[in-house]
Amino acid sequence: MLLYIIFGLLIHFVFFASIFDIYFTSPLVHGMTPQFTPLPPPAKRLVLFVADGLRADKLYELDENGNSRAPFIRDIIMHKGSWGISHTRVPTESRPGHVALIAGFYEDVSAVAKGWKENPVEFDFLFNETNYSWSWGSPDLLVMFSKGAKRNNVFPCSYDASSEDFGAQDVTKLDTWVFDNVKELFRGARNNQSLFSKLNEDKIVFFLHLLGIDTNGHAHRPSSRAGHPSETNTPFVTWGAGIKYPQRVSAQKFDDTYLEEWKLENWKRHDVNQADIAPLMASLIGVPFPLNSVGILPVDILNTTDLFKAESMFTNAVQILEQFKVKMTQKKEATLSFLFTPFKSLSDSKQINILRKARSYIKQKKYDEAVSLCKELINLALKGLSYYHTYDRFFLGFNVVLGFVGWTSYASLLIIKSHCNLTIGVSKEVKKPSHLLLCSFVALGLLVALFLLLQACPWTYYVYCLLPLPIWYAVLREFPVIQDFVTLLLTNPPNHFVGYLLLFILGVEVLVVSFFYRYMLTAGLIAFAGWPFITPLWTRAKSTSLSWIFFCLLLAVFPLMPVVGRKPDIFLVMGAGLLVLLLSLLVLTFVIRRKNGFVNEELVLYLLQMLSVVVSICVVYGTHNSLLKKQGLPLTNQIASWIILASSLVIPLLSSPILFDRLFSILLSLMSTYLLLSTGYEALFPLVLSCLMFVWIYMEQETLQQSGISCKQKLSTIQFACNTDLTQFRDFSLDDIRRAFFLVFFLVTAFFGTGNIASVNSFDLASVYCFLTVFSPYMMGALMIWKILIPFVFVMCAFEAVQLTTQLSSKSLFLMVIIISDVMALHFFFLIKDFGSWLDIGTSISHYVIVMSMTIFLMFLNGLAQILTTKKLKLWGRPKSHLI
Repeated sequence: MLLYIIFGLLIHFVFFASIFDIYFTSPLVHGMTPQFTPLPPPAKRLVLFVADGLRADKLYELDENGNSRAPFIRDIIMHKGSWGISHTRVPTESRPGHVALIAGFYEDVSAVAKGWKENPVEFDFLFNETNYSWSWGSPDLLVMFSKGAKRNNVFPCSYDASSEDFGAQDVTKLDTWVFDNVKELFRGARNNQSLFSKLNEDKIVFFLHLLGIDTNGHAHRPSSRAGHPSETNTPFVTWGAGIKYPQRVSAQKFDDTYLEEWKLENWKRHDVNQADIAPLMASLIGVPFPLNSVGILPVDILNTTDLFKAESMFTNAVQILEQFKVKMTQKKEATLSFLFTPFKSLSDSKQINILRKARSYIKQKKYDEAVSLCKELINLALKGLSYYHTYDRFFLGFNVVLGFVGWTSYASLLIIKSHCNLTIGVSKEVKKPSHLLLCSFVALGLLVALFLLLQACPWTYYVYCLLPLPIWYAVLREFPVIQDFVTLLLTNPPNHFVGYLLLFILGVEVLVVSFFYRYMLTAGLIAFAGWPFITPLWTRAKSTSLSWIFFCLLLAVFPLMPVVGRKPDIFLVMGAGLLVLLLSLLVLTFVIRRKNGFVNEELVLYLLQMLSVVVSICVVYGTHNSLLKKQGLPLTNQIASWIILASSLVIPLLSSPILFDRLFSILLSLMSTYLLLSTGYEALFPLVLSCLMFVWIYMEQETLQQSGISCKQKLSTIQFACNTDLTQFRDFSLDDIRRAFFLVFFLVTAFFGTGNIASVNSFDLASVYCFLTVFSPYMMGALMIWKILIPFVFVMCAFEAVQLTTQLSSKSLFLMVIIISDVMALHFFFLIKDFGSWLDIGTSISHYVIVMSMTIFLMFLNGLAQILTTKKLKLWGRPKSHLI
């Protein structure tokens, strides 16, 4: 069993990592020649202001009195420079956004996960090419563009990371700190001749990173809904030497209605992509374009000669073409000549012809034609870069899909072998093909390895291409099982087999669609509420059935509610805590009556857990009020929060191993932590979910009794025990497929019940303010992940009880769950996008990652649930027979 778990984990880790090799490898290449415009630049120095978190609609719009919120910027738009919208991509974390601005390329998704503080890949950026660059702002950001500098020409100046406190009284101090230190630099130059000389050189950059707006946004949340287009529209205002003055126009057309709203319809608007700003800055001060930039120079903004515009665009085209050539050469060298298919739209001859023609246009002073031709070359080169970047995608994707299908087939065969009572003759005739099969797969593996070796493929290619071989070998070894199972289905098919199969397929599709539309979970829960009516449950267990219907319908409300975090309501959190206390009192009374006496340590434990809930309510209220008054996070509240979190996984181990008692103890402990991590109605969600889980356990026991299997114990006396495997009690049935589907559905509901986790905006930092307010991405991320996992733990613990009460091997049910999850994962593998809006790309990645993480975490959560339900620690060393 242990070997099987390790093998399963390995396979799923490979499947999980595969999308980053197939869809999201770094697009960067190295070895290009720097390109710069061979004409005097219009500016000696450049100042780059980045107001992190500032949206275009908030900067440009007028207030209720018709006045601008930023009069200085408004004056520049109307009298001094050019303006527009910089179209970013989401997720808009500082890391990829600033890389796009300063380096000119959009960093791949996997790089974001490698940390804010280091460059996961080497890339060229604007500061590299300057004589000197000074930067001020956040330490997490500035370090990226100082450690990566080729020469000692970048001088970062950052405040301490502890200054990024979301609960601070005034986070605008982050921005005033930047301006104060800029002034200090220039004051210091008066008495420092070396610094004075550097500041007066040409080709220098000053970078001011202003984090105050972004920090305020995290602390107080924006007003728009999650994933709103406004979040990807940032203001772009530029003025000074080399920049066009404002242009009056009578009319201009854009796809949005912003111009009328902002009263700027008569001022020429210049929209750019975020990556276009890097080549613009490079051309203004006359430094080489960043080598890895894919930005297109917005020549319409330049106030220079037509010759300078044409030469700059020519430089831009050659710089991107250089990347294309290097990429093509790398791919050609790594592919067998008879298999290599070049990008036909940009052959060597076509490159030369376009470059010659563009140079000829410039000599003939046909500058507009030269610019247009260079743009055509850039677009072809970008398409070619994409072509070679995705060259191996189909080949790798095919191998991963092959592995997916093989693994699912093998897991299905394991269930069939264990529970279908198939009679398979073990004869020599059966063994001979197995030996031949092994030799065939070994030979095939050697051929695949040789093929990859000749092409100098990365080691990960060997994993993706060779992994399906042992999987399919294991499947084909069981060919007699497949034959017998098919024969069994044809000769003696189970009742309503086709109907069950169609219902299963429909259920999986509902789960897949629910990732895009949360209300599908509501539809599923309403369908679940009707379950008792199509079975004898309604007549035999009416009270339990009514409870099931009530909690299904109550839980169905949550997916219809807005995403958590938009409108915090601390009183709902406190109300959830009070409901937990009320439920605790009722349960406590019931248990005391049931036992006609009570174990001392059990009483202390219940009271301690109830006290923990009370403390959580007080901490949430106190922290909320303190932050509202901008007094920061009280130390006592912070200490209490961490103590409750640390004890939440230990206290349940002290409770009685009786099924009901242990599950309720787990509920109390984890609810204490969940209350501390809640900001609104989501605090009620795990309470309703856990109540439904309790009813589910009772419903499954009733279902088992109706199927003719006797239950020797009542739920009030059943105990969780280690190493329980009840395989010998009964075979797998179609009802067990339903149980496995219920588990997956409840897990997906636990994930999406209170928000769209696929959207980055659902991660509301206010959730962790009871624990810390100073920015710490890894600690905050860990706390938010634990918040997500708490409902998972409830569901998994309930599933442990279902396995115990239904007398089926945990291995078989767990395998069925893995199969359902993998079928969903295969859906999302085909739906992954690396084109279109970055929101679409990010969502498609999130869906796949969520399902694969769920599959991997299921193994971890299954182990955690077993520990929480089966382990028992003694309190004060007393035997549990002592009664009050």
